Order: sequence, then structure tokens, then C-alpha cells
Amino acid sequence: MLNMKKGCAVPFPEKLKEEYQAGENRLTANVGADKLIEVLEHFLSMYEEPAFFILELPTNANDEESGADGEINQLHKDVYYIDGLSAQDALALLKREGELLINDGISQFGFGGHETGDEIMVCSYNVVIIFSGNIGKYKGFFEAHGINETKELITAWDTFSRENPGSCRVYAVEGRDVYSIPDLYKDKGMYLAERRAE
Repeated sequence: MLNMKKGCAVPFPEKLKEEYQAGENRLTANVGADKLIEVLEHFLSMYEEPAFFILELPTNANDEESGADGEINQLHKDVYYIDGLSAQDALALLKREGELLINDGISQFGFGGHETGDEIMVCSYNVVIIFSGNIGKYKGFFEAHGINETKELITAWDTFSRENPGSCRVYAVEGRDVYSIPDLYKDKGMYLAERRAE
């Protein structure tokens, strides 16, 4: 059974396994919360090029536009970046914020290379995606963490229904949650790149 993030709950955890599926220019995997840090460290260890950090947060309800009826008609997410990180800088950020990021249920985050454009994203419900124009170089990547290939990956999203939805929540550590990260890292170069429709 998949070890879920503390900020996520699924109705049928017994249906989920640590596995990955290969696709065109991507690998998509279910990764247990206890392995997320080591998977990210592995990805970062493969590069000497400058890296970027990406953080996607649901837009604060106070910043969403309301319609004439006062209701919010379209939800958005705010996409933040820090550019030009060394592998050591990226690993240091991961060490400082890892518990918060790994266990939060509402955010998505990852790292990528400025030169190759390769990227790893940790998404909701323990889904991890590696994007690359040369995905073959990641052959054996997930196997190194005891995660084997499957022809048809079942993610948490495949198990949800109107009667049995999943749920995500904000996770806090020592009074801080993911919404504190943009301000905390502003002096390190974190900036809001875009507000994107969900």
C-alpha cells in the first residue's frame, strides 16, 4: 500500500502501489511519502547545471476575481520560481523545507535544469512526474528506489468518484505552511511567474 502524504487522504489506499509508467517524454510514478526526498535528491545529483525550483500554490480566495453574483467562477494557482540554483542550493532548500513540502496536500513543487529543461514535479496524491526530451536517460531511475515499471499505472485520481472523493489539506510545521515560502525566499530570488487557471 502507498504511504500517503500527511496532507492527502484517499478512499481506497489499498488500490495504490509504488509503480511507474513510461510515456512520451515523461515518467509518471506513485511514490511513497517516505521516499520522496530520496527521489528528489537522486534527480538533483544527476546535474551540474544551474537548477530552478518551482512551487505551485492555489491562489488565495481573497485574490480570486468574483463574478457579478459575488461567486468565484474560476480558480487559479500561483506559480513561483527561484532560478539559478546550484545543486547544493537546491539540496539545502529541500533539506530546510522538505517536511513541509512533502506532506502538504494542496501544493505542487519540483526542480528542473535550465540547460536541459528536464524537470521533476511532486504533485497531489503522491504522483511524481519526470519530464525530459531524452527520457531514456532515466532508465532505471525509479527502480533504484524499489519502484518498478507497470504498463498501466493506477493513481489516486483513477480511484475517485463523486461518492468517494479524495481530500487534500494544508500541512503545517511549527506554525508555518507552504504559503509562507514565497515571502521567506523572496530575498533568495523567489518570484511570482504567473497566475494560471486551474
